[in-house]
Amino acid sequence: MSTSRREFLLASSSLITASSIIGAPIFAQTGNGSQEHKLPELPYAYDALEPYIDARTMELHHSKHHAAYVKGLNTAEKALEEARAKNDFALVQHWSKQAAFHGGGHFLHSMFWKIMAPPNNGGGGKPSGELLELIERDFGSFDAFQNHFTAAANAVEGGGWALLHYRPADGKLIVLQAENQHKLSPWGVFPVLGVDVWEHAYYLKYQNNRGEYVKAWWNVVNWEQVEKNVKALKGVAL
Repeated sequence: MSTSRREFLLASSSLITASSIIGAPIFAQTGNGSQEHKLPELPYAYDALEPYIDARTMELHHSKHHAAYVKGLNTAEKALEEARAKNDFALVQHWSKQAAFHGGGHFLHSMFWKIMAPPNNGGGGKPSGELLELIERDFGSFDAFQNHFTAAANAVEGGGWALLHYRPADGKLIVLQAENQHKLSPWGVFPVLGVDVWEHAYYLKYQNNRGEYVKAWWNVVNWEQVEKNVKALKGVAL
């Protein structure tokens, strides 16, 4: 086996492992032996993030919105498979966009559930250890990072996400935004922390006051999981 092929396979294996740790993929077998994307279970009860995120919002967000992204992704990938079989690519632009939108929603929400934890059981506070050292190195201080991330979340136009990314090329943490769930997404970086600022994530409790929701959300951030996400990506060489 050539060195380049070996390096490619190692990098691919590292990405698959990292992806499983951070968020998706989770698959279910279908009747014909193929696989489909599957809605992951929450690692806690719907009311576990109270009082910062209410149970009804969590239930709707997970069982309706995230489930719709999983269904949309499976539909888009099936349509693209059929297009290849028929050699009919008239709707390739439509289904490619659908796959990107719903795929982004599935991955980011799968990560979102994991990087939160009950406020009395792992959620909130500040990071420690290696993660805190990286944040202080790349942002100057935790407070500077938190202010930067909060500003990014509050400034997302329409619906989307504020995201902390890890960049394997130089091992740096950077804050970015995503419009919807795929627009403004750069190459070569991987999200390790994110807050959903679509209104469906907070409207029942906070109405249109996104700033109060983002402020409250810091109380349920699972820093242990965020550090696991970063460590999972450290072995990925691009």
